[in-house]
Amino acid sequence: MLAIVKSTALYGLIGQVVQVEVDVSNGLPCFDLVGLPDLACRESRDRVRAAMKNSGFEFPARRITVNLAPADLRKEGPLYDLPIAVGILAATGQLDQSAVDRYVFLGELSLNGQVRGVTGVLPNVLAAREQGLQAVVVPLDNAAEAALVKDVQVYPVQSLGQLTRFLLGEEEILPYKVDQAVLMNGAGENGPDMADVRGQTTARRALEVAAAGGHNLLMVGTPGSGKTMLARRLPGILPDLTFDEALEITKIYSLAGLLKPGEPLVNQRPFRSPHHSASAVGLVGGGRHPRPGEISLAHHGVLFLDELPEFHRDVLEALRQPLEDGVVTISRVSGAVTYPASLMLVAAANPCPCGYLGDPVRECTCTPYQVQRYLGRISGPLLDRIDIHLEVPRVDYEDLARREPGEPSSEIKKRVEKARAIQRRRFDSSGITCNARMTPAQVRRYCSLTREARSLFSSVFRQLNLSARSHDRVLKVARTIADLDGSDVIEAAHLAEAVQYRSLEARYWPG
Repeated sequence: MLAIVKSTALYGLIGQVVQVEVDVSNGLPCFDLVGLPDLACRESRDRVRAAMKNSGFEFPARRITVNLAPADLRKEGPLYDLPIAVGILAATGQLDQSAVDRYVFLGELSLNGQVRGVTGVLPNVLAAREQGLQAVVVPLDNAAEAALVKDVQVYPVQSLGQLTRFLLGEEEILPYKVDQAVLMNGAGENGPDMADVRGQTTARRALEVAAAGGHNLLMVGTPGSGKTMLARRLPGILPDLTFDEALEITKIYSLAGLLKPGEPLVNQRPFRSPHHSASAVGLVGGGRHPRPGEISLAHHGVLFLDELPEFHRDVLEALRQPLEDGVVTISRVSGAVTYPASLMLVAAANPCPCGYLGDPVRECTCTPYQVQRYLGRISGPLLDRIDIHLEVPRVDYEDLARREPGEPSSEIKKRVEKARAIQRRRFDSSGITCNARMTPAQVRRYCSLTREARSLFSSVFRQLNLSARSHDRVLKVARTIADLDGSDVIEAAHLAEAVQYRSLEARYWPG
């Protein structure tokens, strides 16, 4: 007999329905699996055989051929164990074909017949919904994640025996439900607080501006000045995630297998801090079968690159296109995969190899050539894509000795959310949520300068030798500062502060 069971497959985050065709015929006993399966998928033959026998079902001593259609789409992972087992049961008459037609099956089988969780369930279930399928059977461990998808009934199973009894009508399994409000509760809480930061008034202000407009930020300062401490507190002043943003992040984390047990939804803005030895593939994504990299895992969050000049040059240059476009496209012979990468880049660097150039307490031991060679690892095009350049000085003893805490993240966050609300109204349904993502046409439309501001910008543009991209980025930052101030137009004071955040380039990267 021939049985057909539905499952899904992913190429990047794009899913497609897979027909698991099982044919059981007379002939020498064998089990052939075709349809471009990877190694983990091919090994399902042994898992399915043992799981069926140990669950009390008859495994046919006949010729079994399983085709995963379409045959030109690569199938990865052990999630086809469950649909293959169901297909064999249907093909041998132990299940009725009509009982399995309305379901999509996902799950790995253990040798004793238990159903184990798999990665990528959320994007797979979304793919099933897009194809008009409204019922999926998933492992109990993945039920909450799958139930995030609206208009799809999710049936959680713990074992092959339980699933068979459900399909035969001998046991009832209720569709799994989740409360989205409960899952989103507590978003943005319990993170590091800006109240812990002592001194650094200018740096705190720069982080507030960066958060309000979604701007990239580079901090240069001596070791121990607080660059990392400041960066780790940035997610705490960013606006809370919306459910749609949380779902986008969760799709990526599900595919990467990074969802934490008991937390089916990522409700906190990501903070990724890869080591400077990371490869271009690790940072941007890729591999033989392209997987998301750190920039995609930081989607709607913060990517923190500490010791920026220590990263390999090719790794840093690979960031240029994703920072500009908000997505990364990885091309291979088999096709191209696009992952989202709308993030805030926060980078930290020492001013020289020893770290003490310009420090008032410790003397720098580096030669001018060493300093130039060290900072030269950060290219001009990459600097051009970073809106705010900030010098973080050594913290004075008086600031460290103060007992009263600084302004907490919750207060800064209120101002940031107020500015973001202005930006959402401004861009309305254009798909842009912050000033940093404005197009050149939107910059011309929304960044209106007063006469004094235009006169100031004219002279500053020539003095700092700004590029066309830098020109727009200064205006975007000035627009954010004006939003924080509640102003409809960009005044000279707003522009002067925005220009201040570009002055560091002339000092450390002249010419």
